[in-house]
Amino acid sequence: MKSAGTTAFSGCLIWVLLISIISTCILPIAMAAGGFSSSSDYAIHTTGNWLCPMGTTPQSYSYETTTQDENGFDQPATAYELHCVDAGGTVVKNDPILYAFIWIGLFALVGLIIAVVLSFIFAVPGGMLVTKLLEKLRSPKAK
Repeated sequence: MKSAGTTAFSGCLIWVLLISIISTCILPIAMAAGGFSSSSDYAIHTTGNWLCPMGTTPQSYSYETTTQDENGFDQPATAYELHCVDAGGTVVKNDPILYAFIWIGLFALVGLIIAVVLSFIFAVPGGMLVTKLLEKLRSPKAK
């Protein structure tokens, strides 16, 4: 019974370490993928269905603007917005950023779920390995 408690403790310890290590790799990748895909029509329509008022249709709107580079010089860029349009074609709501935050948050949530699943998969063998090593260290050496 003592071995089961040690295995559970070491498994939990390994799981915490693994989720920290795995999520530091997966979460930035997931958030970057969400950021790159946030201007897609699919992202705008998906988040627009949650953000737009009833009876309106989410539409992607883009326009040319400028941004500054690392040296402070203006460079051309394209900006994207979510427009909620009613049946008459009138823009009822304009959302320049919240839809992108929600989209990136969804990708981060998926990345976190993947990190948790992977850490559970690797925690069991890791916990068993640590338990075996601890038992070898505790057992008296045969002469």
